[in-house]
Amino acid sequence: MAVQNIPVVDLRDWEAGGEARQRFVRTVGESLADIGFFAVNHHGIPDELTQRAYEVARAFFHLPLDAKAHYRDPAKKGQRGFTGFGTEHAKDSTAPDLKEFWQVGRPDVPDDHPVHRLFGPNVWPTELPDFGPTLVELYRRLDRLGGVLLEACAEHIGEPTQRFRALTTDSDTIVRVLYYPPVAPDVPAGAVRSAAHEDINLLTLLSGATSAGLELKRHDGTWMPVHTGFDTIVVDAGDMLQNLTNGLYKSTTHRVVNPADASSERFSMPCFVHARSEVDLSPLPSCVERTGGVAKYPQITAGEYLIARLREIGLG
Repeated sequence: MAVQNIPVVDLRDWEAGGEARQRFVRTVGESLADIGFFAVNHHGIPDELTQRAYEVARAFFHLPLDAKAHYRDPAKKGQRGFTGFGTEHAKDSTAPDLKEFWQVGRPDVPDDHPVHRLFGPNVWPTELPDFGPTLVELYRRLDRLGGVLLEACAEHIGEPTQRFRALTTDSDTIVRVLYYPPVAPDVPAGAVRSAAHEDINLLTLLSGATSAGLELKRHDGTWMPVHTGFDTIVVDAGDMLQNLTNGLYKSTTHRVVNPADASSERFSMPCFVHARSEVDLSPLPSCVERTGGVAKYPQITAGEYLIARLREIGLG
C-alpha cells in the first residue's frame, strides 16, 4: 500500500467524541488552512461498493461512442449523464482535458424537485441495469460523509456544528465518474488528463482511483503526488468553502498528469459537495475577523458562481 503524504484523519475519532473528536476537528481544519487537502480512513465506504462502482463505470465507458453519446445533452452543462472526451478544459487552459465523464445529481428527490430545475433529473444507461443503483448507493454514502466533514470544518472555526452542512440540504451535490483513456500519440500539445485547476464546490471527496496521477501544488510551486487508493478518501476544499471562510481554507490547485505508460487507462469518482444555488457565498464575519478584517471575496450566490465557472471550463 502506498504511503499517504497528506494529513490523515480517522473517522472513528469523530465518532468517539471527547479528545479524539477534538483531534479530528483540529487536523481537518489545520490541513485545509495549510495545503487544502487531507485524507480520511475508516471512512465507512465499503471497498466492495467502490469496486462495483468501478466495474459499472468500466462497462459504460467501454461501450461504443454512439451508445454513450445517446446520454449526452449539452443543455445540462455536463451536470447529468455523459460528457464526451476533450469537452472540458481547465479555467485558464485552451488545451482540452483528456477525459470523459458521467455525472450523477441528487437521487432521492422527485424529478420535479427544485434541485433539478437547472439541469433536470438523473439519466441512466439502459444498457447497464446495475449502473444507476450502484452509483446511487455510492452517492448516498459520500453525501453523508461530506456532511460530517463539513460539521468538523464548522466546529474548527467556532461556528455552530450545522453551519456548513445546512447549506447542502437538498443541494445539487454531484458524483462524477471519470474515465481517462489511454493517451493517444496525437493529443494536442500541452494536453493532460486534467490540467491544473481548483474545484468549484465546498468539499470534494475522492472515492479512490484505479491508478496514480493526482498531484497538488505546494506553496513553493512544486507538485506533490497524492495517494488515491481505496483505503482512504482524499478530501480537498473548493472555491465555495474558500469564499465562505475568506481564504482561511485553501482551494488548492491540483491536476492529473499523463501516465508513464501511455497505454494505461484510469478511472476516478470524485463527489463534489455543493451548496444550494441560493446560498450566499459572502465570507462569514467570523472568518473575516480571523483573516485580517477585510472581506476578500464579493457577494455571489452558489448558483451564480457555478454557472460562471461552468462557462469558463467549456461546459456553459
